[in-house]
Amino acid sequence: MKPAWDILKTLADQTRLRILNLLNQDELSVAELQEALGMAQSRISSQLAILRQNELVADRREGKKSFYSLSPRLPAHERSLLDAALNSVGDSQEIVEDQESLERVIAKRRRQAEEYFNLIAGRLGKNYCPGRSWEGIGHFLLYLVPEIRVADLGAGEGLISQLLARRAERVYCVDSSPRMVEVGTDLAKRNSLENLEYLLGDIEKVPLPDQSVHLALLSQALHHAIHPERAIQEAARILKPGGRLVVLDLKEHSFEKARELYADHWLGFAENQLHRWLKEAGLENVEVTSVSKEDEEPQFETLLASGIRP
Repeated sequence: MKPAWDILKTLADQTRLRILNLLNQDELSVAELQEALGMAQSRISSQLAILRQNELVADRREGKKSFYSLSPRLPAHERSLLDAALNSVGDSQEIVEDQESLERVIAKRRRQAEEYFNLIAGRLGKNYCPGRSWEGIGHFLLYLVPEIRVADLGAGEGLISQLLARRAERVYCVDSSPRMVEVGTDLAKRNSLENLEYLLGDIEKVPLPDQSVHLALLSQALHHAIHPERAIQEAARILKPGGRLVVLDLKEHSFEKARELYADHWLGFAENQLHRWLKEAGLENVEVTSVSKEDEEPQFETLLASGIRP
């Protein structure tokens, strides 16, 4: 513990006390302190070095910038001395002017952020944004998944299900490929996902009982079905009352090579076609929306359809 004399000596400097008063309100960069105090950078930096040496302030680096704040680990007696010192000069002209300057600095910081987002408004989802990825967003949204039973129909290896199983009560992956079921089962074991079960079966004849799941997924599986309307009817059959079917698939296109390249049976679907099939399966609150379109040829467009079993 440092002697109180040392703390009092550090506080007995007008510039250091003015800096501490500003940092008591917000974390600030050296440039922001310079602007708020109207002082040269060298003067501010030398005083910050003394404050840091006496462990009254903490700093962090962000790129080429240094940001300063009051030390989060100030002992109670040092905090009391600091508060007393700040209160004693709170009505001085310098502190009042510093406060007004700080408000301008913070307002400027907000304006810079607002100007950036105003500039890109309407283009935010179309341009590159550091740290933003659909993978990251997907992991983020998974924390909103309640403990429900899910059927991933035409799941393949079950990438979506591997993620959902970390939050859901139970997830069933249904696929017609024995090899896919084998690989997925092995992945579930390796990841210790005991609530994830792989089932060999056809999405047009799902090996699950009536009203057994809260959520049924058909993610890029419907265009592989011989009779996609039957797959939708089967998905509706296994839903509990209030359960939801979600379909993610391609919008109708003319890229014939997809049949050879991806084993597609259908070249996507029209929006009204999906809407009709969900309604005919007895689902309510049916919605069909285009959610993405690729920039490169053949510019596949993706539809998101959903409905609720009454």
